[in-house]
Amino acid sequence: MKNKTLAAWLAFLGGPLGLHRFYLRGLGDIWGWLFILPTALGLYGIQRVHTLGLDDHWSWVLIPLLGLSITAGALSALIFGLMAPEKWNTKFNPAGASDAAAGETNWLTVGALVCALLIGAGTLMASLAFSFQRYFEYQIEEAQKISQ
Repeated sequence: MKNKTLAAWLAFLGGPLGLHRFYLRGLGDIWGWLFILPTALGLYGIQRVHTLGLDDHWSWVLIPLLGLSITAGALSALIFGLMAPEKWNTKFNPAGASDAAAGETNWLTVGALVCALLIGAGTLMASLAFSFQRYFEYQIEEAQKISQ
């Protein structure tokens, strides 16, 4: 029986690594493995900022990938946590009863929802703000070079 609360917490905490997909669908899930790629590229972007500084153009593209990966995990946690118990059990526990306890929502599920909403929204806004700020600063610098 796949537990909805555990799946929501795995999506929130391990979403960028696809842990929730591996829990629900097994290690053969291709989408679970594809979660790792943008996470790794985003971490590489952070490493580039530490090494090359904020003027590195590739980091503007790579860092938001990490943010989007974290946001996707948080969104998955929200979807899992808000799913009706009958629908959860029908989808992930087809051999069990539709009212099985594994699909029930409890306070730990609500905690996962609150954390996912808070961190997911904040991460998405921060990623977009970083990328757009660096892009527009670059545009201003290039415009100043042209005008001189």
